Amino acid sequence: MTAIEDLFADFGIEGGLFDVLVSTSLFLLTLVIIYVVGRSLIIPGFRRLLIARNVGVHARRPLLKLTWLTLIFGGFIIAAGVAGYGNILRSLATIAAAATLAVGFAMQNVIRNFVAGIFIFTDRPFKIGDWIKWEDNEGIVRDISLRVTRVESFDNELLTVPNSHLTENVVTNPVANNLLRLNYLFGIHYDADIHEATEIIIEEAGEHPDILDEPAPSVRLVELADSSVGLRARVWIENPTRSDFTKTRGEFVTAVKERFDEAGIVIPFPQRDLSGTIDIAGDQAT
Repeated sequence: MTAIEDLFADFGIEGGLFDVLVSTSLFLLTLVIIYVVGRSLIIPGFRRLLIARNVGVHARRPLLKLTWLTLIFGGFIIAAGVAGYGNILRSLATIAAAATLAVGFAMQNVIRNFVAGIFIFTDRPFKIGDWIKWEDNEGIVRDISLRVTRVESFDNELLTVPNSHLTENVVTNPVANNLLRLNYLFGIHYDADIHEATEIIIEEAGEHPDILDEPAPSVRLVELADSSVGLRARVWIENPTRSDFTKTRGEFVTAVKERFDEAGIVIPFPQRDLSGTIDIAGDQAT
């Protein structure tokens, strides 16, 4: 047996030199075919699928790279199987199992964030440019990767958020739909005319150019607080951004406040009445 035959025998490839050459040729030919098919069909097809699902460029690149690496690894295994390299496959399976176990323990958080990133890409709860809110944070999404999402706060701070934190908690996307309802609670004095205050709120909503007529603005008495009567106004704005929301709300509330002042409708501040007696201890004059 030649030295070449001895070498291949260690990998479970037995037979003469001709058999070795045949199995090697099968391995290389299969690997080349898989490479060509992957590069010309699978990768372009997957790229078109991602584009059809409106996955951004920032997300397509890591997904395509991951697919390409998986294709190469899978192609190597298929080629080894076709060529009859049994020992190589068994060795790869053992190494892969050990590596998976070690990596799983060492990189639990990374893997969890990676999987969460895939869910974000597929479920699309938000996209770059959206205004999102979660827990006590909010901001504009600037970048989404397979591990973290970067959000720019309204104080111009960059928040790097692990993807698992966004998939395991409730995330509000106020701009996911074309319409957004704006709620504001106006508190008026108990002596004020509720009907007049309601009319003023409805009129100011109708006069604001960014507040929609349909769905129609509405006002409901929702609270009898200690110092005020609560009237909740509900109005709708279209295609909102966070700046539009803040601007519209500020202008609307300012206009209502000015009309309340003109009509003599008071917005009271909280008051507390104290009762009881005060004892002053000290020396009494003789």
